[in-house]
Amino acid sequence: MPSGIGASYRSLADDVYKSTTVAENKFSVIESVKKAFSFSSGGAARRSDPLLTRTDAQQATPEGGAANRDRKMPASASAEETALLGTMPSDSMDDIELRNIQLQFPQARTMSREDSQLHEERVETGRGSVVVAVQGNRSRPAILTYHDLGLNYVSGYQTFFNYIDMRALLENFCVYHVTAPGQEEGAPTLPEDFVYPTMDELSDQLSFVLSHFGLRSVIGFGVGAGANVLARYALAHPGKIEALCIINCVSTQAGWIEWGYQKLNTRHLRSKGMTQGVLDYLMWHHFGRGTEERNHDLVQVYRNYFERHVNPTNLALFIDSYIRRTDLNIVREMDPGRKNNTHTLSMPVINITGALSPHVDDTVTLNGRLDPTNSTWMKIQDCGMVLEEQPAKVSEAFRLFLQGQGYVAPLTENKMANYRRASLEALDVVSKLQTQTPAPHWSASNINITENPISEAVVC
Repeated sequence: MPSGIGASYRSLADDVYKSTTVAENKFSVIESVKKAFSFSSGGAARRSDPLLTRTDAQQATPEGGAANRDRKMPASASAEETALLGTMPSDSMDDIELRNIQLQFPQARTMSREDSQLHEERVETGRGSVVVAVQGNRSRPAILTYHDLGLNYVSGYQTFFNYIDMRALLENFCVYHVTAPGQEEGAPTLPEDFVYPTMDELSDQLSFVLSHFGLRSVIGFGVGAGANVLARYALAHPGKIEALCIINCVSTQAGWIEWGYQKLNTRHLRSKGMTQGVLDYLMWHHFGRGTEERNHDLVQVYRNYFERHVNPTNLALFIDSYIRRTDLNIVREMDPGRKNNTHTLSMPVINITGALSPHVDDTVTLNGRLDPTNSTWMKIQDCGMVLEEQPAKVSEAFRLFLQGQGYVAPLTENKMANYRRASLEALDVVSKLQTQTPAPHWSASNINITENPISEAVVC
């Protein structure tokens, strides 16, 4: 090894040793690393030159290199500190003042019939009177709805039928919302000697409704207990139901677990009112499990509604009638040559449920008892209460279902976009007049529905 290079290695080793053992200068390590990198990246062209310029003083005293570094490093350190300090704001944050801050709160979700602006009529039937709310032009084809336990036409259908896509669809229909006896908003407590109608008698009341409004046939739309009522009416009067959309429908009689829970609920509703146990069961019945994590605000709206706007005594009577229901006694005829339409629903049926709903198995059971040539089963993901959590998917499924029956002309994307734009502009005008922010709307998703026999339509 040449003496010059050997001396350079020795000087570099002395510098590294000095920087790691002597704590006199905080820049020694940095300088040594710089020298190491400059030596390794110099290449063969620079090996003929001395790596370190040594003076006699540096050869005599090893500290000479450190002394030179002490004279050079403060300048570079000062430059680095200046660059770092230059990136920090010079003004104090205490001088910033927030002005003209205005808080805007979204419009509160309400379930009052004062906001529905529908025309209500009380129809007398053979087993008491029922309230029917009419929405739309009565000269149009009729859609008849029936609600679930603890709800009425306002809390059960107002949001869904006011959804933008449904409003575009309902321009061609008139909706008749039927409310079970004693379940309307502000209903007085039914007398103690009042015998609440059974599920079959509730379905018979629909004949009086159709006769009162002069309707020859209707399109049924029911949820839960209301779907069971409409299914019974469709079995008894197949010529008056042209198509049926049922959500979370149960076709069998109540099991022992359901019967026990609901019996306890009815006892609490009659004696103590809306208790926490009854409230939790109603929330589970409509939303399933894990609702707090999915939609906390929606849960609070319905909890508040059940606690303040439901007559507990009347609800207990409706629940007691529902758990006393009988089996629909429908069967699927497997032999195509021996089909008998009186054993099952003969009209087109779309059977919908949510993936998180506690009634998924019940809808599967019903699906196995329907005629596969005119029925469709659909499960919508990430929801339990499909009308509230996934209104876009349900509205499009219902629109496609009606198109298949020849009721609705296909809506082009441009037509739907124009209607949504006009609806949003109208909502914006109303919000400005009321100085409130309208509730958000979700955009519809494209879905495909397949036929029932083998494949099952699952909407994601």
